[in-house]
Amino acid sequence: MRLETQNLKKIVFLDRDGVINRDSPNYIKNWGEFEFIPGSPKAIKCLTEEGFTVIVITNQSMINRGIASRETLEHTHGMMQSSITAQGGKIRDIFFCPHRPEEGCHCRKPEPGMLYQARDRYGIDLGAAYMVGDSAKDIQCAKNAGCGCAVLVRTGNGLMAEKVLAEKDIFPDHIAENLHEAAEWIIRRKA
Repeated sequence: MRLETQNLKKIVFLDRDGVINRDSPNYIKNWGEFEFIPGSPKAIKCLTEEGFTVIVITNQSMINRGIASRETLEHTHGMMQSSITAQGGKIRDIFFCPHRPEEGCHCRKPEPGMLYQARDRYGIDLGAAYMVGDSAKDIQCAKNAGCGCAVLVRTGNGLMAEKVLAEKDIFPDHIAENLHEAAEWIIRRKA
């Protein structure tokens, strides 16, 4: 297997629902239901312009729940990537877990499997990587994988996640109001 290690020194992993786009308790089942959170495309553009590689890591149990097909999810992801590209940003890759929580797979966050897949595919040093998410699972996943920095955003489930994490004595390295603010903080840290 050939590792794609070129220019992958600055890595930002992003959760999808609640970070890039608005979340829904009924799932985002297709592109028609997908709505960017204001400022998230600009945040990805800023990260891209500063030389960061952006990779999306997302739980998508709606596939194994029979709510949407893998093809529909891949279409949504393709449209999301095209839209981000048209606005000057770039999402290098998307890793998703199709499993339901009770299936106990190693890739569903908070397990670190998807981050390990990205590490193995691209030769990433997880200790130097950032993970941005809106849920306790995202922050736990970052910690479980040994990511250098876990950032919680208050969009999506972020406010509830702060309480859940505090109860578990797990703390993000930074809390931001949204992805744009998180991106600015990451860029300042790496400057």
